[in-house]
Amino acid sequence: MAKAQRPLIVMKFGGTSVGNAERMQQVGRLVAENFEHTRVVVVVSAMGGVTDMLIRAAKEASSGDREAWKGARQELARKHREVADAALSAGEQAAVLPRLAEQVGNFENLCSGFSLVREVTPRAMDTLSSLGEVMSATLMAAILRSQGLLAEAVDSAEFIVTDERFGNATPLFEEAYQRTRQRLLPLERRGAIAVVTGFRGSTPSGLCTTLGRGGSDYSATIVGAALDADETWIWTDVDGVMSADPKLVPHARIIPEISYQEAIELSFFGAKVLHPKTIQPVIRQKIPVWIKNTFNPSCPGTKIGPSPANGARGVKAITSVSKSQLITLSAKGSLTFAGLAAKAFSALSMEEVDTLMVTQSSADNVLCFAVRDADLKRVKTILEKAFELEMLHDQRVSIEVMPHVAIVVAIGENMKGTPGIAGRSFGALGRKGINLIAIAQGSSEISISFAVKSSDVREAVQAIHDEFHL
Repeated sequence: MAKAQRPLIVMKFGGTSVGNAERMQQVGRLVAENFEHTRVVVVVSAMGGVTDMLIRAAKEASSGDREAWKGARQELARKHREVADAALSAGEQAAVLPRLAEQVGNFENLCSGFSLVREVTPRAMDTLSSLGEVMSATLMAAILRSQGLLAEAVDSAEFIVTDERFGNATPLFEEAYQRTRQRLLPLERRGAIAVVTGFRGSTPSGLCTTLGRGGSDYSATIVGAALDADETWIWTDVDGVMSADPKLVPHARIIPEISYQEAIELSFFGAKVLHPKTIQPVIRQKIPVWIKNTFNPSCPGTKIGPSPANGARGVKAITSVSKSQLITLSAKGSLTFAGLAAKAFSALSMEEVDTLMVTQSSADNVLCFAVRDADLKRVKTILEKAFELEMLHDQRVSIEVMPHVAIVVAIGENMKGTPGIAGRSFGALGRKGINLIAIAQGSSEISISFAVKSSDVREAVQAIHDEFHL
């Protein structure tokens, strides 16, 4: 009888998990412990703070500030050399240090070019901003080898094929999955652990792209889906998905299990545990994703998977966006509400602007929606351009902005069909004297959104959290 194959786990480690030599060695021990009874593929982010430093250096170089990016070069080399000195044998150092020096040289060449042309193109920024992942994977593979494991650093740009949207590329999944299997399965068959760079991809012609900030989580689930992994584990610096932001609700608790749809809603509305696109690749194959804490590995964490058949009814978590603004579009004359909405959302969609919540008054031709503070200037420009003709003709369309608004969102897949959720939320907020500016609920009933003053966000989140005994 053939021996059953060991399960395959994709383990992704974030920037805080690989932030220094001690933490990388702890990651090595976690991988080694699991490798005793599972097959493992590792995905790593850049060391904590490195990506921000690289992006800042590129911008400084393009402004002509040579001293700033020269300082960043020294810091980049020092940070990674310290790990090599502390965690690697002399033999591993001899193999790894030239590779790290090569990446530092690439950084210097790119910044030198930026300072000459006084410009950073999105394509060049992708190449530079993801150098940290290449250096982190190089070190992590060497640390695993120092612990007696067979390991190889692998650049995900070799196999995660994407479109050409530099800075926030979308994978071409069919080709990416095929290339991922071709590159990683031979390593797995010979007992080697692939240590894969997160965040990076490449166009079909081989130009480096990135998957957006925080995209290493996305890289991990793409690899997991391609290899039909049994599970994907996202190792971070928190114990799991919380019922609310513990900065707003100190008594928030870890949620043992949430559904894919609940995780997507939470990440969209600002929960920082996951990249918003992380869940998409694993849904079809129903591959569970676990959120675990590198610094507290005995904690079970949170499991993200298909909707449990007999899950608890009602609200499961509260999240919020504290810095947002409410935009009200009003139309007069012959422009119908349908025409107003179609024109507005078509223009916003073309520029890939996310709206946080939407309400309407069709009879009065009024459309109201919330956007993040950071998007306001761009949104106003988009809308003014879209309605330029209408605004020239007797102000048939007006745009009003209400600043200092927070969006509080109650999320739970089993809220659907449960009576009283909205009423209890209104009551909890009313008892605290919190005024509701706007309310929205989608037809899926997986979430209810409330717009309140930014100054009320803490009390609003606490009130709803307490009302549902989360």
